[in-house]
Amino acid sequence: MKIAITGIGAISSIGNDVSENFSALESGQTGISKVDNVQQLKKQFFAGEIKQSNAELAKLAGVSDSEIVSRTTLLGLIAAKEAFKNSDSSLRTGLISASSVGGMDLTEGFYKDVVTSGDFSKKEVLKCHDVGSGADYIAKALGIKGYITSISTACSSSANAVMLGARMILSGQLDQVLVGGMDALSAFTISGFDSLMIYDAQRVKPFDKDRAGVNLGEGAGFVLLEGENALKVSENKPLAHLKGWANANDSFHQTASSPEGSGAQKAIKEALNKSGLNLEDISFVNAHGTGTGNNDLSESKALSAVFGSVPPFGSVKGFTGHTLAACGTLELIYSIGMLQKQQVIPNLNFVNPIEETGLVPVKELTKMPIKNILSNSFGFGGNNTSLIVGI
Repeated sequence: MKIAITGIGAISSIGNDVSENFSALESGQTGISKVDNVQQLKKQFFAGEIKQSNAELAKLAGVSDSEIVSRTTLLGLIAAKEAFKNSDSSLRTGLISASSVGGMDLTEGFYKDVVTSGDFSKKEVLKCHDVGSGADYIAKALGIKGYITSISTACSSSANAVMLGARMILSGQLDQVLVGGMDALSAFTISGFDSLMIYDAQRVKPFDKDRAGVNLGEGAGFVLLEGENALKVSENKPLAHLKGWANANDSFHQTASSPEGSGAQKAIKEALNKSGLNLEDISFVNAHGTGTGNNDLSESKALSAVFGSVPPFGSVKGFTGHTLAACGTLELIYSIGMLQKQQVIPNLNFVNPIEETGLVPVKELTKMPIKNILSNSFGFGGNNTSLIVGI
C-alpha cells in the first residue's frame, strides 16, 4: 500500500503558510535575524524568529484572546488547519503531533513571577506546559477523535510522528492521519544550547568548515497522510508519496552524534530498504545539517559511507534556523515543494567544505530532475530518523 501526502501546512520565520515559505526558499530570503520577542535572554542571539506576537498568532489561528494557549500550540494550530482543510470526516482519523518545548514560553514567565515576587496568580498557564497539551488542543479544534498522541524525541520528533502515522495506516488502524511538529522559541532552549557551546553568534553555516553552531528557530509543519482506501473516499490528489522511513538510535552520547554517524547510516539504509529504492534513485538529500561541528561532520561521514558518491545535498536551516521538533515535517514539506517544482534549495552561507570529507552542498537554486528525496532528522541521544518522499 502506498502512503499519500494530500495536505501540507507550514508556518516559520520565512512565512505564515506553505506558499509564503516556498516563495522565500526560492528567492533565497532567510528568516534568521536578531531575536526581539523572547524575554529573559541575557545577551543577543540570532534565530529564526516569527515576528508576530502571541495575540497576532491567536488571530491567525482563530483562537479567542480569552483562552490561555501557548505559542507552540498556536503555531501548530495554524499549520494543522492548513494541512487538514481537505480531510474527509467520514474516515478514521488520527492526530500525531510532536514538540520538545511545549508551553515553555508561558511557564518560564510564570516561574520568574514566582521566584521574584511569589506571584502564583498565573498558575493556569501550567496546563499548557507539557508537550501533549498542544495535541489535545489541536485535536479538539479540528474535531479529531480517532487517535491522538504526542512524540518528543528531540530533533527527530515530527519525523517520527510521520513514521508512526504511516505505520498505523499500513496496519489498518487508521485511514488518514494528520502528523506534524511544533515548537516556539524560549529563553530556556536558546540559553540551553548556548551553554553547550553549540550556538553560533552569527548566522548559521551548515556544512561549512568554519561552522560554529546552530541558530534555533520556531515554527510548525503538518502533513495529512492517507492510505489507498482513503483516497477512494476523499478523492484527494496526492502531492507526493511517502516511500520509506526508518529510525535508529546509536545511543552514543546524550547530545552528540557518533563520530562516524553509525546511527545515521543505519536509519538511511533501513529507509532505503523500506522504500525498495536503490542508491541512485535518490535525487537529493535534505540533510539535517544543524551547523554544529559534531553534527555536520557526522552526517557528512554517514552520507559518504552509505552513498560513496554523495548525491546533491543541502540543509535548509540557513533559512529557518533549527526548529527542533518541527524540523522533520517542515523539511519534509520543503522536500515536497522541491519535487513539485523540480528544483533544489540552496544551502545558505556555505563557503568552504569540511576538510575531512570535502563535500560541497548545493549553493544556488538549481533546476534538476528529482524523483525521490531523502530527508534526515537526527536528534539528541542519537535518535536518528530518515524519510524518503517521492513523486
